[in-house]
Amino acid sequence: MNLPFLISLPHAGLEVPAVVKDLCRLSEADIIKDGDEGAAEIYAIESSVRAFVSTEVARAIVDQNRASDDFRPDGVIKTETCWQVPVYSRLLTDSEREALLREYYFPYHRRLSELAAEVVLGIDCHTMATIGPPIGPLAGEERPHICVSDGDGTLPAEWMNLLLECLSKSFEEEVRHNFPFKGGYIIREHSKEVPWVQIEMSRVEWVSNQEKRQRLLQGLEWFARKLSA
Repeated sequence: MNLPFLISLPHAGLEVPAVVKDLCRLSEADIIKDGDEGAAEIYAIESSVRAFVSTEVARAIVDQNRASDDFRPDGVIKTETCWQVPVYSRLLTDSEREALLREYYFPYHRRLSELAAEVVLGIDCHTMATIGPPIGPLAGEERPHICVSDGDGTLPAEWMNLLLECLSKSFEEEVRHNFPFKGGYIIREHSKEVPWVQIEMSRVEWVSNQEKRQRLLQGLEWFARKLSA
């Protein structure tokens, strides 16, 4: 079944680009921990959807799910990870930040916009730390297994109710709505073009990553059938 969806996978990359490689202080473990560990396996459903966009660059270096002018410590070009680990040995220059945005950020968002006309729904896909990191919701607390977010309006309410129903049935447990995440920059910005939703799955192994993928795909297939009915 070719699902009429666009999958966005913004935080699965691990690459540190050459322009900042000598300045980056992060270990491989730091980069993995700051990104969406397991996402590349869980959301590997390219052959089942109409469109798929990902990136090789690490979230700790360029965060696609931030506004291009968000230069907070945990913004688009980070100075520290969500675990409060310093990213660089010195502050980046304006030209270094601009080079990262030009090479990795703007092409990602252009591609999402280009593909919007080919789909009925965009899905921004993530994994979340089992226990919330210092920067982010539920810091120091256990997070639910699955959260689906619509940023208070990026998805029609009827669609959201159907999606929650289908995913809850597929995973055989409650899927939380807008908790602990309400949806980031990608779904808010690109919902101007097509409806968008954000999915977060806990990295805790309540089932394997392969089974998470199978159950997700099953839920999305049920959802697509209900939309077309």
